[in-house]
Amino acid sequence: MNKNLRYFFIFIGIVLVGYVLWYFKSIVAYILISAILSLIGRPIVDFLNKIRYKKLHIPNALSALLTLIFLWVALLTFFRVFIPLIANQAGELSSIDSQTLIQKLQGPISKLDELFTKYNINAGSNQTMDEYLSSKFISVVNVSILSGFFSSIAGILGNIFIAAFSISFITFFILKDKGLLYDGILLFTPDKYLDNVSHILSSVKKLLTRYFIGIIIQVTCIITLVSIGLTIIGIDFSDALVIGLMVGLMNIIPYLGPVIGSSLGLVLGLATNLDLAFYTELLPLLGYMAIVFVIVQVVDNVVFQPFIYSSSVNAHPMEIFIVIMMAGSMAGVTGMILAIPAYTIIRVIAKEFFNNLKVVKKLTEKI
Repeated sequence: MNKNLRYFFIFIGIVLVGYVLWYFKSIVAYILISAILSLIGRPIVDFLNKIRYKKLHIPNALSALLTLIFLWVALLTFFRVFIPLIANQAGELSSIDSQTLIQKLQGPISKLDELFTKYNINAGSNQTMDEYLSSKFISVVNVSILSGFFSSIAGILGNIFIAAFSISFITFFILKDKGLLYDGILLFTPDKYLDNVSHILSSVKKLLTRYFIGIIIQVTCIITLVSIGLTIIGIDFSDALVIGLMVGLMNIIPYLGPVIGSSLGLVLGLATNLDLAFYTELLPLLGYMAIVFVIVQVVDNVVFQPFIYSSSVNAHPMEIFIVIMMAGSMAGVTGMILAIPAYTIIRVIAKEFFNNLKVVKKLTEKI
């Protein structure tokens, strides 16, 4: 009976903790974002702390402040460069007449319609191919993916100024006091699990630091390569940057992300070059764009991804794929983006507490 009561109170405690975390979800979001920023900024703080001239050295607080300033300058520069381009691109897309686009593509659409009718592929549908493509194009263009993405971030953070100040404040102290977050978690850990949790935190910190820094390098390189490649084949530089940004951000999602990003990039390339003749100019341009995406993806698979995942995830591709699909089913694109770091944490915890289980031992043998 006592054992049952114990489990009951543990369950109630977990439910209460979950409710509190949900109720203060904005604060939890600030802390999580600050934790990620501190993981990214920690190598910079450590580097600044090592700089010495005779007996002089940079105080830890100043190192943390300089690192925080660097992170915000990098972030603001990113938004300063891309937000105007995204807004301009969204404006151009919203001004496109879908009927004009369909008329422009009437030739290939008619051939597709004849092919589908011949093989009865669209049986049971009352829409012709041009009506179907027109409705799909309207849904893609009118719902601005990029502007919606950044608007959703602003909505999650609420008041952007309060969010920025809160995140900066928390990040500064996490960077300044190296063990602040670490000690805070241990404070709520039972004594008999201190060694286990301490080892978990150490492993998670090392793996996620490498992962997030690797992701930043990967996204930056992909944006650069795609932008340069598209500019070389004749895409306007501002359009190439926006497409590069979209492909780079989507690439955070392993396996499915590159396909989604490349597909959306081709749609943007099509929509922003409707003045070109379809067969002699537009179709070859789309082919060249596809070649650029394939080349960049090959470089990513050969160079970038081994660098990132070999030092952090260390999981079988099938594992990662299944985890991403499950996370996508539960939480959409956000879940797919967070799937790998969350799975990494779960694997570290499982290895520490459940390593006697055969399945856990197999899944965590490389970490």
